Amino acid sequence: MDELSSTTGIVALAAGGIALVALVWAVVITVQLRRLRAAQSIVLGDRGDRDVVQHAAELQEAFRELRDHVEVVHTTIDERLADAEARLDVAIAYRGLVRFDAYNEMSGRQSSSIALLDTSGSGLVVTSIHHREQARVYAKLLRDGTSDIDLAPEEQEAVQMALDPRRA
Repeated sequence: MDELSSTTGIVALAAGGIALVALVWAVVITVQLRRLRAAQSIVLGDRGDRDVVQHAAELQEAFRELRDHVEVVHTTIDERLADAEARLDVAIAYRGLVRFDAYNEMSGRQSSSIALLDTSGSGLVVTSIHHREQARVYAKLLRDGTSDIDLAPEEQEAVQMALDPRRA
């Protein structure tokens, strides 16, 4: 016991205490490091040859490439949509059909006029007049809702029906 109360004994006890604290501290740090590596393996996957900073840099580059790709796709879609809208503007958007009895013969309204117009009111009116012995077909071109050839009342009604969907 006298040896522990001497200077060398006290230094030895102090060194032993410090060693014990260092050992406990090393065990705590080891446990925390294992938890950190387990968390990193969740983020990084099975590849343990890279660190979090490298992984973050790779993610940033991947997001940059994705953003560039999305911008290219977005531009392409915008161009295709503009082209489709331009083509739709000249497609048949409105139609009106009027059936009538051209010769008042009570033949079941076999004659008809149909107006086929785009969004600007341009298109054509086709009239088919049926009689017992013959049938005639007439076509008239319209630009902006008007024709350079006078329209028959039935043709005018078909155009009005096409332009006013409530009458359809």
